[in-house]
Amino acid sequence: MTTDYLVTHSGGFHADELLSSVILTRLFPNARVVRSRAPEWITPGADRIIYDVGGAYDADAGIFDHHQRGAPLRDDGQPYSSFGLIWKHYGRDYLVAMGLPADHIESLHASFDASFVLPIDLTDNGALSPSGPLAGLTLPSLLETLKPNFDNNEPDADDRAFHAALAIARTFAEAKIGKNAAKLRAETIVQQAIAKAGAGRVLELPMGMPFRPAIVKSGADHLLFVVHPRDKDWCLTGIRREEEGFALRADLPKSWAGLSNGELEAVCGVKGASFCHNGRFIAAAKTREAALAMADIAVAEALSEMETEAVAG
Repeated sequence: MTTDYLVTHSGGFHADELLSSVILTRLFPNARVVRSRAPEWITPGADRIIYDVGGAYDADAGIFDHHQRGAPLRDDGQPYSSFGLIWKHYGRDYLVAMGLPADHIESLHASFDASFVLPIDLTDNGALSPSGPLAGLTLPSLLETLKPNFDNNEPDADDRAFHAALAIARTFAEAKIGKNAAKLRAETIVQQAIAKAGAGRVLELPMGMPFRPAIVKSGADHLLFVVHPRDKDWCLTGIRREEEGFALRADLPKSWAGLSNGELEAVCGVKGASFCHNGRFIAAAKTREAALAMADIAVAEALSEMETEAVAG
């Protein structure tokens, strides 16, 4: 079967069919995107994939709608949008087409589904309604701002806007997948560094990279700080207790807060200490040796504070 047409509905557009189109146009780059509600287009055929229109879900027939009675649900009962259905059936092929490692495909498919696809599904079905000042800045809301204005009467306005929005949706989707893939690459490096650190409280990495997921996965609860090079300097940073929020396993010393260069050197006693954020979550040094020396001081002070709190408790 040759897929010559990718068929979705005409008129206004939403995030779910835009993001479905991101997946399908990569897999079928020579197929023509057709936006129509005409029966001759939204009737299944061997030359097309139909999504977000047509009133049926039948993967074998190539139709992926979710608006009909008895619409498909995930195993946990949450609703699919067309994006979720397309991702379920074509997401793995899409990741392969992006050139990602075969042994990462399942993990990336699951992580993207949970963090990106599912929120789109829930929002499109009205099961998730963002509120507050940031509600209008969610990806679905921003994509919908690209629709033509109500008084734009140009005959191809909707289609032109759709394709402009499609390019933007592609950028966000592929960037998110790229970030998830980078985390998996970082995980291997971080795990090797954890093994090298042993029982030490400081993790030294060869470059800046996502490190918390691998630390948590490895059960390295003893680690308090991370040191790594950045451009010509070295960074000393804390490790967040949770994925969300800013609370750290240990803060940098109070006496360092907001200081830089000579003032910081005088207080911490380390030549080459160059900066400490007032929030005490990151510091910098001019050399690796200085960064590690600062880390040792920070560890000693943090452990002392933990012991004091334990006794007081």
